Amino acid sequence: MALDDQPFSLVEDKGFSRQVHHLEPRFIIPSRRHFSDECLPAKYNEIATLLHTLIDNDIRDISFTTEIWTSDVSPVSMLGLTAQWLDKDYKLYRAVLHSQELPGSHTADMIREAFEAMLQQWNISKEIVHVVLRDNARNMAKAFGDYGVDSLGCMAHTLQLAVNEAVLNQRAVSDCVAIGRKIVGHFKHSQVASTALEKLQANLRKGTTTTTTSTRLQQDVATRWNSTFYMLKSLVAQKQAIAAYAVEYKLPATLNSHQWALVENMLTILDPCEQLTINISKATATTADVIPSIQALTRLLKQTVPTDHGVKTSKETLLEAVQTRFGDIEEKPLYYLSTLLDPRYKDRYFTLASKRQAIEMLREQLHNVVERDRRATDTPGPQPDEPPAKSSRGDENNNTLLGMFEAFREENTYAATEHQENSRVDANLQSYLLEATLPVNRCPLEYWRSNQSRYECLAQLARKYLSAPCTSVDSERLFSAAGHIGKSGRSRYCDQALEFLDPSAGQESEDSYPASIHGSPCGFPIPFLPGLARLRDLRPLFPPSRLCRQ
Repeated sequence: MALDDQPFSLVEDKGFSRQVHHLEPRFIIPSRRHFSDECLPAKYNEIATLLHTLIDNDIRDISFTTEIWTSDVSPVSMLGLTAQWLDKDYKLYRAVLHSQELPGSHTADMIREAFEAMLQQWNISKEIVHVVLRDNARNMAKAFGDYGVDSLGCMAHTLQLAVNEAVLNQRAVSDCVAIGRKIVGHFKHSQVASTALEKLQANLRKGTTTTTTSTRLQQDVATRWNSTFYMLKSLVAQKQAIAAYAVEYKLPATLNSHQWALVENMLTILDPCEQLTINISKATATTADVIPSIQALTRLLKQTVPTDHGVKTSKETLLEAVQTRFGDIEEKPLYYLSTLLDPRYKDRYFTLASKRQAIEMLREQLHNVVERDRRATDTPGPQPDEPPAKSSRGDENNNTLLGMFEAFREENTYAATEHQENSRVDANLQSYLLEATLPVNRCPLEYWRSNQSRYECLAQLARKYLSAPCTSVDSERLFSAAGHIGKSGRSRYCDQALEFLDPSAGQESEDSYPASIHGSPCGFPIPFLPGLARLRDLRPLFPPSRLCRQ
């Protein structure tokens, strides 16, 4: 039921009952109340206990994503919370922790209180919250600012805002998009037109050697990333068939030759943005990918190519929008520290001024780690009230000239030790930065897993900063799955039932993950723990042995 988004009434369907009776005539199917009132809460509690155990197991820093979702079929708004962290072996864990009803006005105070209540329910202290990834709404930003935790806007959402305001809102482009919507809508709403287009596509394929199937026209959705790009791309792919259809039949609107050329050139501008959105939406993407990705996109948009004809202004406007919306990323420690700690990037993507600032901040963070570890090792245990016998002579000489010499000697000895320790840290940092960077397709966590003893302090910081995603995609997927649950056939579900059933990213394919736990070529395991609905593959996760198959 949870894995396939089936309602509890499934057990009452005749087809299901007949299938079960055919497989095992003696089996008595439990009632729907048995699953809703007993099985579902029990399974939820089992998985919640598992997640509590994982979170309490030496977790120093946890990153979160959050999003608000409103159902189309029932008056329910919910706030989701997903977590992501690295364990001591640099294995990345992702889990759905909560989805809570958020009634009334979604003010910053209400969001802050709901987030605080979620953390308290999972016994997560505010001190180990590394960062929260959210959308760019002001109420969300204010909520986490008032709560006193770091938060970042979703990079994918910010990129789409830049594309929409710089490219798609231009008059010539928006006219092409509007005409494209009419053309696609014509074939989507008419079976006769769709059949005629398929026949024309088949006739056009007869004269070629291609064996590929025809590309279906795709309608864009205002709230779905890259959907306009996919619509324009499908129109260009079917350009000849659409032109042939317009000769024999009537279309509500058509694109002229200049507009077709504009659409084709526009796709060359939008293609890097589409590829970037795909890359940063992967389960492996972190905040370390933000600065290099924007630097690469900016350099690409600055290049002059033949396909700029007719869209040069759009390209310049897009470049300006990207620089405006991402202009401060090199000034945010969460971004530049994670970039420095990623062995694929290090300091290679910074400007000269920002590079110095970033390295100095990383050096300061390293010294803080050293100081923290030194205090931890120097913490005295239970000691007798009497001072050691050796120190009695020093106590007697505290007010003598010899005592002052001894004091200076001890202070200088400590200072020399501290200077030696700082020099070692600086040497490690310099050695790390001078090493060649890894290829972009390599796994940074595998590098730190192999080099944590070599760069101990750097590895501690990497465990913290490389745990943060760069988008709120996990929460977006959480409520994409919730949309399958909260559909018209389940409009009476209460918010608790939706929370228990929510399968989160269970709709992802296994191909979206780079490797499994055992036999991983890159050592980048990501056991996603949808804490609310994994009805199978649960026990093998603790200890984790493989990925949850979707």
